Amino acid sequence: MKDFLRNGFPAFIKDSRLTASVIIILALSLLGSIVAMIMNPLFGLAMVLIFILTVAFTVYGIYVLAGNANSFVVSLSYRIKRSEQEAMIKMPLGILLYDEDRQIQWVNPYLQLYLKDDDLIGRTIKAVDPDLNKLIDESLAAKTAENQTVNWDNHQFEMVVQDNLGVIYLLDITRYAQIEDKYNNELLAIGQIFIDNYDELSEAMHDQELTSMSSYVQNTLSDYAKNFNAYLKRIDEDHFLLLVHMQDLAKMEEDKFSVLDKIRQETSRNNTPLTLSIGISFGSSSITELADQAQSNLDLALGRGGDQVVLCQPGKDVRFYGGKSNPMEKRTRVRARMVSQAISELFKEADRVFVVGHANPDMDSVGSGIGVVKIAQLHNVKANFVLDVNKTNYDVGRLVVNMQQANEDADLFIAPKDALEKVTDKSMLVMVDHSKYSITYSKELYDRLKNRIIVIDHHRRGEEFPENPMLTYVEPYASSACELVTEMIEYQQPSSGKRVLTDLEATAMLAGITVDSKEFSLRTGTRTFDAASYLRSIGASSTGVSELLKEDIGSFLERTSLVASLKIINSNMAVMCGPDKKIIDPIVTAQAADTALDLENIEASFAITRRAKDIVGISARSMGSINVQVIMEKLGGGGHLSNAATQIKGVTVEEALAKLTDAVDTYEKENE
Repeated sequence: MKDFLRNGFPAFIKDSRLTASVIIILALSLLGSIVAMIMNPLFGLAMVLIFILTVAFTVYGIYVLAGNANSFVVSLSYRIKRSEQEAMIKMPLGILLYDEDRQIQWVNPYLQLYLKDDDLIGRTIKAVDPDLNKLIDESLAAKTAENQTVNWDNHQFEMVVQDNLGVIYLLDITRYAQIEDKYNNELLAIGQIFIDNYDELSEAMHDQELTSMSSYVQNTLSDYAKNFNAYLKRIDEDHFLLLVHMQDLAKMEEDKFSVLDKIRQETSRNNTPLTLSIGISFGSSSITELADQAQSNLDLALGRGGDQVVLCQPGKDVRFYGGKSNPMEKRTRVRARMVSQAISELFKEADRVFVVGHANPDMDSVGSGIGVVKIAQLHNVKANFVLDVNKTNYDVGRLVVNMQQANEDADLFIAPKDALEKVTDKSMLVMVDHSKYSITYSKELYDRLKNRIIVIDHHRRGEEFPENPMLTYVEPYASSACELVTEMIEYQQPSSGKRVLTDLEATAMLAGITVDSKEFSLRTGTRTFDAASYLRSIGASSTGVSELLKEDIGSFLERTSLVASLKIINSNMAVMCGPDKKIIDPIVTAQAADTALDLENIEASFAITRRAKDIVGISARSMGSINVQVIMEKLGGGGHLSNAATQIKGVTVEEALAKLTDAVDTYEKENE
């Protein structure tokens, strides 16, 4: 009590509100005593005694309150410090202190259990555990303040390194990582499996053969699914549903979906060649989203020619497996007739149709574009092919001059600038001979009409594809876009005496087929010759084709010089490189790649030339045993199994060659 009075009131007692309350109570007590004394001295004396007792008890109460509060604070402080000490020593968090030489100064008991050495103090971290020292180096090199997840001593830790303080914190999260891994491994993936060409093959089979083939496919797929703990359900004659966990899907990827090769090879031996197209989606907790993405992946696999697997999770990159065989030709023209009718109906709803090819359009791009324009005009719809006639390749330029001299449809071609001025919200854009919007002839026109697009293409479909096309006609089996458009023209019904194509326009389309099929030697089927025969019957001239495709002397010399640079890589591939500072026409580059295929023991050829100041292009050709499309896709391009290309920005020809070599090596490792 003496100490209390000597030291004065504690700080919290000096709170103005508490002090005011005590003073008011004492003042009222004193006032009551004075009033009582005035009224009755004896009663007043009693009140004075009560006042004195009140003051005494108040002081004593404050003293007790202060003492209890002080004891509580001291006890709480002790418990906090003790808890901190206990946490440092016993909690499941490893702590290590080190000096500037990384000599260990202190380790808490929890971390010492992992280090398995009692004699740690004064030794360097590297001497005690080289793996831990390496993890510290990597953490410091990352220069991040965030917790890093590391694997050490067969455990998973969250690690924080504070090098300025010389402290390492290691939290063992192995149990939680195992739970997360289990969750991720058991996520569901949905697959759609489609049997390519099933309808066409089944039409020519007897019931017994069809049953045998169907049973073989069913049993093979069932066995394959069983090996990977997957669920398989046949939902149609040529359609299956696949459900699989992510951990088993990873094993399928390691196996590279060998069921594709097995079914293709076995059915080919029986003269009933079947292939599979598979779309698999994963990585989402929404079953609806997975199902929609799986269907989109299947559409992509079919658009690329089938015989392959497409894996993609919503919003992520696509992975491809298979695609080793050429797309099978569809013998029936049912789809061609349906597309021809559908495109006619769509054209009737448009006020104007613009047809656009790819950048640096070749004869196939221009020829097919002319055919589409003529289909639109047949239905009294204004239509133009978007082309700057002053900037064309030599063969396309020759065609334009011939058409101008013949006074054939002077308004057929329209410059991109003029097209943008005439476009309306009811206009329609038809992309021919390409489906990648990054290589379209007029990107501004594409952006203006990206919701009113029709795609007609014979290249394998890639990731880069218009989002919501009104109509898609992508058939990788076809030799050219001109072949597809010719079949569509055959199903048009012009008025009596009215021709869809003039002789020169038919010749241009035949020239397109001739160029892309390398004079009917590559990617040709019965329908290719049927299309050529039809064009000949309506006026196309083989002599006119030769005249259009004549090569000028300058291009011939450039091609010859390019072929002269030919080198052999990987024993059966030819590579040609043009000068880094000289821009060479893409047509010349493609022709050089075609020429190299005529050489003995060459299965694939690549021609690398500069296309623009900051762009190097690669044209790739193959006899069919090597999938150049997959190789070009690794470099950002695409195309056909036997005809593909890519463009690379910001590199030299030599750097493009190095990238190509790496892509070829990767392709061969994947297909060993």
